[in-house]
Amino acid sequence: MEVEMRIRGLMLDPTTNMPIIVLKDVNSEAVLPIWVGVFEANAIALEIEKVSPPRPMTHDLLKNTINGLGAKVERVVVTELRNDTFYASIWATRNGEPIMIDSRPSDAIALAMRMDCPIYVDETVLQSSRLASGTTGRITGEDLRRWMEGLSDDDLGRNRT
Repeated sequence: MEVEMRIRGLMLDPTTNMPIIVLKDVNSEAVLPIWVGVFEANAIALEIEKVSPPRPMTHDLLKNTINGLGAKVERVVVTELRNDTFYASIWATRNGEPIMIDSRPSDAIALAMRMDCPIYVDETVLQSSRLASGTTGRITGEDLRRWMEGLSDDDLGRNRT
């Protein structure tokens, strides 16, 4: 089963200073932190803030290519968490035929924002993330949730609703 999520914000891991995309379940208080690279976080931050770069960035190019080929992105799904690595799929259609494209979650999320399509997380990923929260040496799971409770929207970046 897939759970619809929204981007709650971007933040820095207080331990590693790595960017984190914070996804929040649209129907509950559940959150999923996904650690990403600086460039990927920047691509998402630009779209959150609706900043248009003077030339198309990679995700803009991908959007233009998909549109130019007559396809439509229906949804993106974070499909798996394996060995502390998240996996995702971009689901599109072209001429009524479904197309599944393997992707990094950060790229799928950046594209979803540009295509204005929903973001989902497989329920098993949410469960695996909760189970792994105490084993990675990073601040994850319940530690992150407790820390986030005291943060404002400004701390997390503008809230996309």
